[in-house]
Amino acid sequence: DQEEQAYFAVFDGHGGVDAAIYASIHLHVNMVHQEMFQHDPAEALCRAFRVTDERFVQKAARESLRCGTTGVVTFIRGNMLHVAWLGDSQVMLVRKGQAVELMKPHKPDRE
Repeated sequence: DQEEQAYFAVFDGHGGVDAAIYASIHLHVNMVHQEMFQHDPAEALCRAFRVTDERFVQKAARESLRCGTTGVVTFIRGNMLHVAWLGDSQVMLVRKGQAVELMKPHKPDRE
């Protein structure tokens, strides 16, 4: 008996749509192919970001693409929410009408 799960993602391309489209097609596939996906989905999600990035960089070099993407991904399994992001896209969780800060907004002057 498997727990219900769901995946949601938003990618915002910079300098073109190629990276965002690539991530939208490949990130979730790379996540479920990680061997630890069943017992550690958070780590599987982190590794999927890394694999997707490495493979897109190779594709971009072959095709002379000069674009990128930000990304916000949520993966829910049972009652556990996993959130990952890359770049300056923001994440907001609202619980019972109250905003819960999940991350500090990306700003150029913040290290």
